[in-house]
Amino acid sequence: MLVRTLKRNFSSRSPLILGIESSCDDTGAAVLKGRTLISECLASQMKSHLSFGGIIPTVAQDFHRSNIDYVVTKCLENAKIEPTELDGIGFTNRPGLALSLLVGIRYARHMSRKYNKPLIPIHHMHAHSLTPRMENEDIKFPFMCLLISGGHCLLSYVKDIDSFLLLGESIDDAPGECLDKIARRLKLTNLRQFSNKNGGQSIEEAARMCTEPTDKYHFPLMLKYYRDCQFSFAGLKNTALRSIKNEERKLNLDVDAVLPDYLDFCANVLGALTRHLCHRTQRAIEFCEGQHWFDNVEERRLIISGGVACNDFIYTALSQMCENLNFKAIRPSKKLCMDNGIMIGWNAVEKFKRNLDIYPPSKIDDLDFYAKSPLGDSCIDNVKEKNMSCNWIKIPILKPFARP
Repeated sequence: MLVRTLKRNFSSRSPLILGIESSCDDTGAAVLKGRTLISECLASQMKSHLSFGGIIPTVAQDFHRSNIDYVVTKCLENAKIEPTELDGIGFTNRPGLALSLLVGIRYARHMSRKYNKPLIPIHHMHAHSLTPRMENEDIKFPFMCLLISGGHCLLSYVKDIDSFLLLGESIDDAPGECLDKIARRLKLTNLRQFSNKNGGQSIEEAARMCTEPTDKYHFPLMLKYYRDCQFSFAGLKNTALRSIKNEERKLNLDVDAVLPDYLDFCANVLGALTRHLCHRTQRAIEFCEGQHWFDNVEERRLIISGGVACNDFIYTALSQMCENLNFKAIRPSKKLCMDNGIMIGWNAVEKFKRNLDIYPPSKIDDLDFYAKSPLGDSCIDNVKEKNMSCNWIKIPILKPFARP
């Protein structure tokens, strides 16, 4: 359980907002006064998911039910704020696990009725995209955004806090899901240094420990002949799983044994996944430039957010690519890349200032939750119609994984 209390010096003109996050497996709450974070509280389910081998929706819902009142109450107590002082309550109502979202909306309605406070429904992926604006007020619209996590891979052009153009998305697995399943099949949790880490963290650390990657493991470049900005990670996952099985059979390994060259394997998996992210993002940037969407933008930025954005190898590669395109890559602080109440509170602050999606207590029954929800208007077909070829930028950190 993470509980933090921060400074309480703030402008009286900024809205005082409580943010509540319960879209997936973590229960989070935060109190913000404008850009100032006053306190936060987060209850994580990661350890239980490691033991179960993944997120089980009913288990996640029970965890939220057991923790949401404590998390919110503790957050308010540490902020030394009474619920009656709040200007509004932001909560995640889309997208996510239906059973988890249900807990959040019921608790938000309860607070709204009890304390006569308006509710502000928040799109989880919008909140991830806009979080860097809380930490850096110089980030102006428009900008590009790549959201990469265990459940999503979305590439968009962000025009405003409620205006997103979707350029590409995964047609199958998410990058975090791909890494988690490969790490689980590798049995990395059988090794002490990875026993308390999720799959993505384990593969990143193992790849970092590989000093000289070899070309023993060859993973194909996904969607190589598709000139769009769509993503696919199922091919990488399936190729990796077959490679593990073949190596185990060849070496006659015990059931619980890990491949002797797992460091090399992880490095090549991460290199292939990262190259795919870079190629699709490069095409998206060049598409936006071709549409003249950045002609009058002085600071051109690519926001990288979501849990997989914590991966330093991926972030470095994308940053190196951006430098060659006159863009600057930015990610939130790592704790804000993960699901949390802060990002929900910040999105609610921006909406409150614009008077967007504010539901008074008399209207809260009109609110609902949605397990699936589009990020914004789709431009995926527009990108496909352009049929753009690209001269791929040579990215220094990916040089050891160059393949014909």
